[in-house]
Parts: sequence; C-alpha cells; structure tokens
Amino acid sequence: MRNASFSSDNHIYLQVADGLEKMIADDVLKIGDKLPSVRLLSDEYGISMGTAFQAYYHLEGKGLIESRPKSGYYVRFSQKRFRELPKMIYPDVMSHDVSVKEMIASIYSDIALHTGKVINFALAVPHISLLPAAKINKSVMAALRSSKDHCINYEHTQGNIELRNQIAKLAFNWGGKVKPDEVVVTSGCLEAITLCLKAVTQPGDTVAVESPNYFGIFQAIESMGLKVVEISSCFVTGLELDCLEEVIKKYPIKACVVIPNFNNPLGGCMPDEHKKKLVEIITKKNIPLIEDDIYGELYFGKNRPRTCKYYDTKGLVMHCSSLSKSLTPGYRIGWTIPGKFLEQVKQIKRINNISCPTLTQAAMAHFLQNGRYEYHLKNMRKALHTQCLRYMQAIIDYFPEDTKVSRPQGGFVLWVELNKKVNAFKLRNEAMKHSISIVPGKIFSVSSNYGNCIRISFGKPWDEDADYGLMMLGKMISKMI
Repeated sequence: MRNASFSSDNHIYLQVADGLEKMIADDVLKIGDKLPSVRLLSDEYGISMGTAFQAYYHLEGKGLIESRPKSGYYVRFSQKRFRELPKMIYPDVMSHDVSVKEMIASIYSDIALHTGKVINFALAVPHISLLPAAKINKSVMAALRSSKDHCINYEHTQGNIELRNQIAKLAFNWGGKVKPDEVVVTSGCLEAITLCLKAVTQPGDTVAVESPNYFGIFQAIESMGLKVVEISSCFVTGLELDCLEEVIKKYPIKACVVIPNFNNPLGGCMPDEHKKKLVEIITKKNIPLIEDDIYGELYFGKNRPRTCKYYDTKGLVMHCSSLSKSLTPGYRIGWTIPGKFLEQVKQIKRINNISCPTLTQAAMAHFLQNGRYEYHLKNMRKALHTQCLRYMQAIIDYFPEDTKVSRPQGGFVLWVELNKKVNAFKLRNEAMKHSISIVPGKIFSVSSNYGNCIRISFGKPWDEDADYGLMMLGKMISKMI
C-alpha cells in the first residue's frame, strides 16, 4: 500500500475502503491478517486519521473486518471462504404444463397469518427503513395540492404523462433513448410482464423461461393457459444462450421471458455481450423477448448494467420494470416499453383495468422529479451490499460446511443449496414453527428440481433477529442431515 491519488467523484474514505475490500476479495489480505494501524494507513495513503477511521468503520459495517481491543483491526470475512457455487441444474428440455400455485398459496397464507411476528427471509422487498418514507409522503401531499380534480378521476390508460416522462429519463441510466409515448404504466412489474405475454401469445403456445425463475412469472404463464420450456441459468452469467438456441430449434417458441440483471432467485447478471447476443438470437427468429429489469438499478458495482432493450433494433424486446423493489412496494408502480407491440399492450391494458391509480402515479411523478431518487438509490445500494455480505457471513458461520451459496452483485436474494438429505419444503414448515419464513427452491421451477435449495432475502437490515433466524435455520438443517 502506497500513497494514492484519488478521484473527486467519490468520498476518499470509500476509495480507500474499496481498495482494501478488493485486496480481501483477491486473497491478498486473508482472514485473520492484521491490517495496518490507523496511523500507518493514514501515512500510507496520505489521508487524515479521521478519513482512515471512516474507511475502517465502513469495512467493519460490512462485516469484512473487526476491531480487537488494544490490538487493532483484522480481516474477518472473505467470500473465498466459499469453496464453490451451488451446482447448476440442467432441466429436461421438454414442454411443461405449469402448476406451482398450491405451494405458493400455502407459503403466502402462512406469511399473512404471522404478519409482524415473522423473521421474514421470504419476501424479496426492501425493508421500510431503507425507503425515504417522509419524502414520499411529501410527494403524495404535493400531488393532491397540485391536482385540479384532487386525483379522483381516471388517469390516462397509458399512464400519467409526467410519470412517463420521468420513466423515459430513467432509461438514460441504461443507455436508452425512450419517448414518454412509448411507455405504458402498469400496476407493478408482474402486470407489465402479463400484458406483454398476452400481447404476443395465445392459449396453448410455448414460452421459454430461465430455470430457476421468479414464481410469479410461472403463475402468470399458467393463468394464460401457456406451456413453458425451462432454460438453464448460471449463477454468474444468467441465461445459457446455447441451451436457448437448442430449444428454439426443437419447439415453436412464441416468446422468451428473461431477468437479465440480478436474476431472482439466482442473482446472476448476464454480461452485456451476452445480452447483445440474446437479442440477435431472438431477432433472427422474430421471437418477442420480455425483459424483466426490476433489479437493474440495485447493482453493487460501479456501473449500472445494460438492458437487452439497449441492443434492440426491431422493437422485439418488451422491457418491463417497476419502483416496487427500489422505492414504494405498496404503490404498485410499474411500466413496460413494449416496442412494436405498443398498441396491443395498450388495448389489453384498457380491457384489464382501464388505468392505474391516479394518486400514486402523480405522487411518484413528483418524487422522481424532486425527491433525489439517484441519491436514494446510491444509499440503498450500499446498504444492500453490506446486508448481502452480513447474511453470507452468517450462513458460513451457522450452516453446515457443505452448504453452497450464490454470490450476487446486486438485488436482494441469495440462493442456497443444502445437503441432498434436506427437504426444503419440510425445512420451511419447521422454520415457520419458530416464526422464521423462507422460500423453498421448488416453487421456482415447474420441474422436480431444487428440492434441497432455498431462497434467502437480505432486504431486511442486519440485526439480532436476522442473526438469530439464520442461526436457528442452521440448527434445523444440521438435524435433517
């Protein structure tokens, strides 16, 4: 470590901390290694003692280092403690009818019955403490004051024009050049996906999806009488393109549904060059691609990943997203940019519900215009990254040694593979007896895979309850082996 020059676009203590974090990740600094004293760090980097303390406090908050009384700071945690990622499963390449609703209904029923009492690792939503509730409330009041009709009348079917304008501006983050008239506001991202599926399929058609995949997408597919072919997905790079190409040759695929950025539940992020190739594949075959980008803004790295829509030249990519995971889960503000299928989506939207609620659209339009959304996102990303590391550390400490876990670079969720003797659905039932909620892996597939896997959400800030919940889960898992 030597004196460094620092860029002005970030706090100096964060740049120092990032450098140390990289050394821990690269195993240059190993678990148990003593770090330089605060005074030595100050001298080495040419920074003040206060800045050096801030860098160490930041790393301590992430659980990467620890302070030992009268001894100094030591490396406490490294992702290299995991020997390997969970095993990839390659589903049978066959067309399935879909049926996961009974298991999902059971899970949501139990969560509803224990509202407020459960240590909830099941729902992939941000904890309310991570959200700017006071500023959102101000935007609601501002929307009411400025509305000529008190936000009582129907809104435009396509959505509040100022909200659509703000959504178009958000597209700049991933390099998009979108006009407000190309956006359709929806009640959350799942409605956006459903509208897009209805626009391009008929009952009995076959749709290609990632495996494992968000169970709500399977429910939407089932409700429309569609069949599904599952495509294997990687924990790091997302959808396996070679597998998709083979499926397209074998089946009359009418649409593809993909979560390219921080897939739920695996957490994988398709490299931008893979997204480009994916768009080339579907364009060549004239297959609509429904892109769920709900986690795209929740990245832990330096830059926002691109979207598939960025590479779309023919209007075949139907981009879907929402504010549910980043700002207001209960307001149900989502949208789609459906490309060449805009008119079909608008027509289905009119039939479904005429328009989305007027007040929440106006409030979110005001917030995006005045609420420093980017500043909020920046803080939220830091918090989620810290929580991710804390949860991973606890899983290492409390779960059996043969446990495998994903290493997401964004989003809210960890995919955990347990010993094959563990029945994840039985584990979930046992955990609920202790008021601990998890999601068994089976509901993320229509095949009989992932029976020994669970999804853990780290949207809840790290605290004694989270620590206790993961410790208890570890004990239950050990008893099952």
